[in-house]
Amino acid sequence: MRRFFLNGIISETMELTGTDAHHIARVLRMAVGDNVIIADENERTAKAEITAITDEVVTLSLIEYLEDDSEPTVKVRLAQCLPKSDKMEFIVQKAVELGAVSIQPVNSENCVVKYTADKQAKRVERWQKIAHEAAKQCKRAAVPTVEPIITLKELLSRVGEDETVLFCYEAEDGRTLRQALNTHQAEKYTVLIGPEGGFSPEEARLCQEMGAHPVSLGSRILRTETASLAALTMVLYAHGELGGAL
Repeated sequence: MRRFFLNGIISETMELTGTDAHHIARVLRMAVGDNVIIADENERTAKAEITAITDEVVTLSLIEYLEDDSEPTVKVRLAQCLPKSDKMEFIVQKAVELGAVSIQPVNSENCVVKYTADKQAKRVERWQKIAHEAAKQCKRAAVPTVEPIITLKELLSRVGEDETVLFCYEAEDGRTLRQALNTHQAEKYTVLIGPEGGFSPEEARLCQEMGAHPVSLGSRILRTETASLAALTMVLYAHGELGGAL
């Protein structure tokens, strides 16, 4: 059954507008009487029936609320330093599928790509659309947010007291990610991944000075797009979200 995300909360009567309405009417060619799954801003899901349909507005009637455990109990944010080419699109899509609650693009010293303010906004809009479609596909109860691009220092200065930052660093040889998870169990994590050129020594010192925990992902050097998905998988698996538990 097709899934759509509601701007608001589930009620007896609801409306889908914009691209969702057009997709239902013109692409899927659904009709009055067809059923869909709705997920709302409170991460609740329900089955609903289409009661009226146009290219601009699809009206829905609530049938029943549904049990939904697709959202992880541990909140993991991916802080990804900007990679080259269209790798960020792949990273966003797969991070959403794995269970990241948000994606924070980061501009660090060795990032090759340099966006103007206008280009940044367009890129983030594009990445958010990819996150939206990925959330539909994998039946998430919420669409992870792709945040505006910020600097590494801005990221570190905004970390909450209840949040653990795992700083994946290729030069770290004293502590693995698994060891860090055993030592620093939390309900919120930020997984920080560098760009193709990695982090500079100055950035590595800044991360540690501002409370981030440097961790190793193993003896092999991973591409940035591999490292981000490997680290997310490890953290979520360790907390029982991908079939495992600490």
